[in-house]
Amino acid sequence: MSLPLRRSSCEPQGPAADRTAAADRSAAPDRDHPRARRGRIPRRATALAIAVAATIAAAAPQPPEPLGIGDRLFPSLGNPGYHVTSYDISLDYAGHNDRPLDMVTVIKARATANLDRLNLDFADGTVRSVTVDGKPARHQQAGEDLVLTPDAHISPGQDLRIVVHHTSDPRGHGNGGWIRTNDGLAMANQADAAHRVFPCNDHPSDKAQFTFHITVPEGLVAVANGLPVDAGGRAARRTWTYRTAHPMATELAQISIGHSSVISQRGPHGLPLRDVVPASAKPALSRWLAKTPEQVAWMEKKVGRFPFEAYGVLVADASTGFELETQTLSLFEKRLFTTAQLPDWYVESVMVHELSHQWFGDSVSPRRWSDVWLNEAHATWYEALYAQEKGGQRVSMEARMKKAYEMSDGWRADGGPPALPKIPEQGRKISIFRPVIYDGSALVLYALRQKMGQAGFERLEREWVGRHHDGVAGTADFIELASEIYGHNLSGFLWEWLYGTKTPAMPGHPEWKAQAAEQSKTKAKGAAPQSTARRAAPTQGAPQLHKR
Repeated sequence: MSLPLRRSSCEPQGPAADRTAAADRSAAPDRDHPRARRGRIPRRATALAIAVAATIAAAAPQPPEPLGIGDRLFPSLGNPGYHVTSYDISLDYAGHNDRPLDMVTVIKARATANLDRLNLDFADGTVRSVTVDGKPARHQQAGEDLVLTPDAHISPGQDLRIVVHHTSDPRGHGNGGWIRTNDGLAMANQADAAHRVFPCNDHPSDKAQFTFHITVPEGLVAVANGLPVDAGGRAARRTWTYRTAHPMATELAQISIGHSSVISQRGPHGLPLRDVVPASAKPALSRWLAKTPEQVAWMEKKVGRFPFEAYGVLVADASTGFELETQTLSLFEKRLFTTAQLPDWYVESVMVHELSHQWFGDSVSPRRWSDVWLNEAHATWYEALYAQEKGGQRVSMEARMKKAYEMSDGWRADGGPPALPKIPEQGRKISIFRPVIYDGSALVLYALRQKMGQAGFERLEREWVGRHHDGVAGTADFIELASEIYGHNLSGFLWEWLYGTKTPAMPGHPEWKAQAAEQSKTKAKGAAPQSTARRAAPTQGAPQLHKR
């Protein structure tokens, strides 16, 4: 969808003004060339013909093109001109994860601009039909945008109901979206892959309510974000329905289909906890799942009440290489829990990393993808605090931050400053998840706590998630709130930490020294890939796992 043209009420400018001036000049008598006077009428006719042709050309439909909302890291993501209020997604799974799925996506939205066509983000599927407000709409593909042309003009404030009948291809191209597990499917949409599953406004700044209707053969279990509404009886094919109680970013959507066991328990103040695991692995995983209630209680003591209607762990029987904070149901790779070399404190701290994202990244979503440091800095922060409590001084927060300080200049050189990450590498969209976004950004929080004091910092954490609950916020919002709580303007202090190419001096630790960027990069050679970025496993011989 394109932004409406702004029509000025002043005198015409640009090409239109040039054409008008040219026509005026052609009508003037040419005293230096008398013979030209007899050509005045033909010349006027020529000028008129040119003007008419230009008008026709300007009025001709322009070819569809992909649009975006101006995100510097993902310029084609999101679409201006409307706000989505809800998605209703229906899919039919035939029992094979290597075939396209039939889907229907219903989008309710409100227009924020005058529109004659609108764009949705969508790729890796075939569109069969589209209606807007019950009437057929033309549709064309432009890059990874689906461009719709309704039969009537759309005005600001108008409510829209868009229905797209389409397929969704779980085979993918290694660029996110569907994950094919050993017994079905799951989803991993961060950062830009939700639109490879269903048509949407695929940017975290446009959050909406979600409803899922998932039809599967008997014997398979389907789960999704939110809470179950209906399990559809015991027929040969069952439709499972789930609905969110809070708005959600498209990148956090989750659907899982498989031979799964659903384990229910209760967390603090009766919070429903729902874990979804491969049925065959239930005995091996039960001791890990039992840790979730205490972890939720631990996080609530730090930052306040859990922000959603439910939580749980989704264990995928697949080789993903990462964990992911899908809203109300965090995705984990099975081998995290079944690899003997990993100490308990490490596995639990990774669980807390994804849990803490429910506050930082899910409830409070980034305004732009350059604000993703706010997600990962906080998740890494609480992961490190929890690891320190469980693992003791061998994994102390201070030791970890000192090491991060030494490496920080190299990380900044490689990935950019925390709040100004380098653009994704060609063909590797998730390469924005570099070490500077994790420990490098947690280091910013450590410096801020040193500056504000522990009491002020802890107040900032609680007010941040409270003030922006169910919303979106960015770096400027964080700086403003930190300054408000501290009582002095912290923009200069935080600007250096967030946007500087060099790591500033650490308050309270003048002895800490950053290694030269080249030295840090040399040390990092041969280390585990960090683009999806969990730290390498802590024991020799353990698998290289990553988290987001």
